[in-house]
Amino acid sequence: MTSESLELIKTEYESGRNTFERGDYRKAVQHLERASALVESGSRLGGEVQIWLVTAYEAAGQRSDALTLCRQISRHPDLKTRQQAKRLLYILEAPLLKTRPEWLTEIPDLSKLPDNGSPDNSGVSKFAPATPRKPPSKPRSTIPDPVDLSQVDIDTRDNRFIWVALGAIGLILGGLVWLS
Repeated sequence: MTSESLELIKTEYESGRNTFERGDYRKAVQHLERASALVESGSRLGGEVQIWLVTAYEAAGQRSDALTLCRQISRHPDLKTRQQAKRLLYILEAPLLKTRPEWLTEIPDLSKLPDNGSPDNSGVSKFAPATPRKPPSKPRSTIPDPVDLSQVDIDTRDNRFIWVALGAIGLILGGLVWLS
């Protein structure tokens, strides 16, 4: 393989990938078929081109071509290409799910709406009346008000619990020391 033919293969391959990613699947199939015809099918690059071609066939609606090529690639000499082809074949051979109309959301055609591009209505909703904005509120102070301690009722019954808990801890520690 000469450097010119390798460059042509890479150019067609990249063109196919780019047109596929833009959503023009028919052109992607054309580019990838040209690259596949030029490249050695048993090489790693050949397997990569063929995997992309399978995906482009499926996206373009040529399911039988995608399945046929994917079955061929599943016997490719390159291990990674073979594994990828087997995974892709598993997906392609899976039964198609049927969708009910109530599961789908219909997107309305907005091209029939008038294009009112007047600058004075920009940002204004046509469906809801404009509401006046509230002025920003003053920030609250984070310092709490001082507390008059003479008005606080101190309950000493809560302190009994602390003494009982400390006594229980002392007994447990003393028992552990005595037993050891």
